[in-house]
Amino acid sequence: MNTDIEQLLRVEAPQVLGALVRRFGRFEVAEDAVQEALLAASRTWPAEGVPDNPRSWLIRIGYRRMVDLLRADQARRRREQEAGAAELAMQEPGRRADPVQEADDSLALLLLCCHPALSATSQVALTLRAVGGLTTAEIAHAYGMTENTMGTRISRAKQQLARAGARFTPPTDSDRDSRVAAVTQVLYLIFNEGYTASAGDRLARVDLTSEAIRLTRMLHRSLPADAEVTGLLALMLLTEARRPARTGGHDELVPLDEQDRTRWNAELIREGTELIDGVWNRGEAGPYRLQAAIAAVHAAATAPERTDWPQIAALYLWLERLTPTPPVRLSRVVAVAKAYGPARGLALLDDLNRRFQLDQDPLIRQRERAVRAHLLRMTGDAAAVADAARLYREAASLTGNRIERRYLLDQADRLG
Repeated sequence: MNTDIEQLLRVEAPQVLGALVRRFGRFEVAEDAVQEALLAASRTWPAEGVPDNPRSWLIRIGYRRMVDLLRADQARRRREQEAGAAELAMQEPGRRADPVQEADDSLALLLLCCHPALSATSQVALTLRAVGGLTTAEIAHAYGMTENTMGTRISRAKQQLARAGARFTPPTDSDRDSRVAAVTQVLYLIFNEGYTASAGDRLARVDLTSEAIRLTRMLHRSLPADAEVTGLLALMLLTEARRPARTGGHDELVPLDEQDRTRWNAELIREGTELIDGVWNRGEAGPYRLQAAIAAVHAAATAPERTDWPQIAALYLWLERLTPTPPVRLSRVVAVAKAYGPARGLALLDDLNRRFQLDQDPLIRQRERAVRAHLLRMTGDAAAVADAARLYREAASLTGNRIERRYLLDQADRLG
């Protein structure tokens, strides 16, 4: 299947799913029907050509499959079976080809997939499957698990939605912020996993970062006045702009200070900067706007020595007060060291370890070891540099990403 058809199917998938869920109210069945419609299109369109109205074509096939699935379940789902038969009748000769009113269901579908009844992992998996149009095999590969395991997780997520009575409805004023926050968190998680894969032999997974950006653009179109959604999109674009320079000719990791900045994507930087500039003064900045502002400061520096590290350190302090997480705290340590010297950075890291035990946290220990090694190397002290080599090796043993592990071991070898 060519890439143009594949991209078209991913764009249409959530709209087709939304149409079926609006009509039948059975997400767990509709999602299976849409996947089969997409499969039918992937087999038919390359040979016969894309139909004039691809969405109507997909909806029609999805409707027919919905009826089959509902009939198979008619003993328990009599009402849905009758509704399905009525809808199928509308597809007979003489009827209009597309009985569904055109509507943008993107936001309602994202909200449904990120329902609070689901775990974060299930929200991510269901979003990629239902809204992103990725196959179960693609999602499983991205997250380093078997297709059967991921398929079971997605099936359980759909069952949980059904048990929770989740409805395909837009948010009300009372729950809008919390529901949209869940969606942005899921999209943020997808992007981060793609930008630095937690395991595997590639530093990044472009399929995941591209999908996260596409879905965030979709969310932004639905909520153009939401400053944090805009900030999230700006953050992704500004971060993705640096991706071409993050690896060298042999797939080796290239740290930020050593990257060829002419390889950064200028168009993504321009778009991301315009987005964050446009919402920066719109009320008190939240975590995504702050992270986007940090990324914009990096993007504005034409050379490493021109980076405004004091401003970045101040932004990280602001961010830490809003989201006091271990990754944010470690990022502030690096920024302080860059702005005011490694001794200040090490003192801050020691203080954070005493107060929050970052060095004992299994989820952040690998990064804490790498950051400490980097700061010790910056001091230039012989004893500190020797200790840095040991810490680089320890950090390497704690990562599942082969590219990152090779980089850390190379740093250790250079120090002796």
